[in-house]
Amino acid sequence: MVSRMFRLETEVDKARRDLLRSRLRETNTAASPILRALRGTPGERELPLHVWALDDSGALAGGLVGHTWTSWLHVTYLWVDERHRGAGLGSQLLARAERLARRGRGCSAVRLETWDFQAPEFYRKRGYEVVCVIPDYPPGITEYTLTKRLSA
Repeated sequence: MVSRMFRLETEVDKARRDLLRSRLRETNTAASPILRALRGTPGERELPLHVWALDDSGALAGGLVGHTWTSWLHVTYLWVDERHRGAGLGSQLLARAERLARRGRGCSAVRLETWDFQAPEFYRKRGYEVVCVIPDYPPGITEYTLTKRLSA
């Protein structure tokens, strides 16, 4: 066996990050017939999906930030200003995003992450199922990944 020496570096390097992402994408595409079939189709691209709620003065009352990719909506952030909580605004934002993803982009499912002190029960009440639990992420907090199938 040939022994090789490598120099390991820890600097943040955006050019190398992009190169690594590109090479990983190529490797994954070669290894997966599903990803290979996806390449070059509209579903291949991540498309941002944002829904904003503004109050009477135009100030941000809440919002949802996510993206669609293939047949999935990924909700990255959902937030409602404390003054407007309990009035159904979070449910409205989530429902609007689900509708846009389903009708406008052909999505059939949603995924999101939340912490134990945030909103796991809020999402469960709206049909989401816990598919992953990570205790102590970060230490003392539990992270949940939830998914939901969107009806036609």
